[in-house]
Amino acid sequence: AMPKKKTALTIEERLQQALVPAEEQPYEVPENWVWTYISSGFDVTSSKRVHKSDWLSEGVPFYRTRELVKLSEQGYIDNELFISEDLYKTFKKEFGVPQKNDLLISGVGTIGVPYVISDEKKFYFKDGNVIWLKNKGVFDASYMYYLYKTVFVDNQIHSMSAGTTVDTYTIINAKNTIIPLPPLSEQQRIVERIEELFAKLDEAKERLQEVADSFAVRKAAILHKAFTGELTKQWRRENGVSDESWEESNFGKFTVSQYGYTEKAHWEKVGPKFLRITDIQDNKVDWDEVPWCPIDEAGMKQYAVQIGDIMIARTGATTGKSYLICDDVEAVFASFLIRLKVVDKNLDYNYLYGYMQSEDYWRQITDFSSGIAQPGVNANKLKQIKFKCPSRPEQHEIVRLIDDLLARERAAQQATEQALASIDLMKKSILARAFRGELGTNK
Repeated sequence: AMPKKKTALTIEERLQQALVPAEEQPYEVPENWVWTYISSGFDVTSSKRVHKSDWLSEGVPFYRTRELVKLSEQGYIDNELFISEDLYKTFKKEFGVPQKNDLLISGVGTIGVPYVISDEKKFYFKDGNVIWLKNKGVFDASYMYYLYKTVFVDNQIHSMSAGTTVDTYTIINAKNTIIPLPPLSEQQRIVERIEELFAKLDEAKERLQEVADSFAVRKAAILHKAFTGELTKQWRRENGVSDESWEESNFGKFTVSQYGYTEKAHWEKVGPKFLRITDIQDNKVDWDEVPWCPIDEAGMKQYAVQIGDIMIARTGATTGKSYLICDDVEAVFASFLIRLKVVDKNLDYNYLYGYMQSEDYWRQITDFSSGIAQPGVNANKLKQIKFKCPSRPEQHEIVRLIDDLLARERAAQQATEQALASIDLMKKSILARAFRGELGTNK
């Protein structure tokens, strides 16, 4: 009898060979799923080398890792690199080019970012930095895309690249990446379910983002009402104060200003703290992070900050930015700051500082700076800044109302930001459940 001809393996037999041994399976999956390696459903490869000399400014788009990451995140890209139609044709004929439902995975830098090829548009990509998964029809491309977005696959990829100086995801690593494989129809149901849930979350996120974006507008509106007298209309009526009690005035009438001390910052503990523009972030100063500076007693007398001093950045991108000294701290201020000190008992420094957060103040600062190459203010310009000044008791009431309203706004803002953060966590948890078969899609 003739020896039996060896037949090609069926898909089932091939899969049998590609199963992950039980002791290496990361977690339990439904019984109609299996654990397998990416190589069971994809030819894992990369592109042919394209030399820099072949890069053109038009032709067939050519993507590197950074372009792929952008494509994956936003779905489109303004591409600058191309190769010639002829080179593309040669590659296509001799080695093949990416097809619809193949995936590209970033292999260098930001590794493991998936991009699904969803149409027949021509393009080529950089070898070595990008892994090409040629789809053999066992896996749904979108199923793979979401799988690459899971913490589970991400951890796997990063542990494979441990010990290398730059994060890399190689062809060998990609072949050996372990993944859960449900039947094809189940994969498609999982993708549909993920997309349905994500769409709801995205809608909620959009609404929350609108709320988050409106805080700045609301804060500006509160300050505008405060410093035009609208906020305390009721208070004036109740206290028999006339609307005419508000006087047009300017900073020069109530304050004196002074430039800061010129010295290098020291990081060893010599002398007082040395406050610089850069130490003021979001109207806060972390005094532990502020350097010191050596200074003699006369200098200390002249430049020591006191509670109620308002520090103003006088140059650069942050011109006009202010900070109210509210801590009893041994510190002097640096030369790019101007100190504004209220010297008239008819003005409460908290009221003045509040006004300096308003759009009306900023408009004047911008006017002073416009038309000069280097934006800046000086003591003279600061004197000219106009504002409306009510009676001292009304100033107190305004400061109290602003503090109260802005504290509420801040609390609402924090709640919104937490809700936004929790949406991203919900997405992670949906993905984790999807690939354990826990989204109720298994038929």
